[in-house]
Amino acid sequence: MWVLVFFDLPTETSTDRKRATRFRKDLLDDGFNMFQFSIYIRFCASRANAEVHTKRVKRALPKHGKVGVMQITDKQFGMMELFHCQKEVEKETPNQQLELF
Repeated sequence: MWVLVFFDLPTETSTDRKRATRFRKDLLDDGFNMFQFSIYIRFCASRANAEVHTKRVKRALPKHGKVGVMQITDKQFGMMELFHCQKEVEKETPNQQLELF
């Protein structure tokens, strides 16, 4: 499973900028990677693990702005086509996350 978080947060005041920075830092601390400036992604080994990280995002929501959270399967994520300057980009293979029991 992949968890995608996309957001549009206000940055007009220094307080707004601090809140937006805090939210991005919380995402990074939880293992998300920046996909685009306001889109962060995280691979999860299972749907239950994806739910855990979705709940963490919900706890970190800033007071203002718009935030979307979406869960998609690895197969759906793999069907994405990426382009840079009208040229198709090779897909990066995701880092493998190991779990120890």
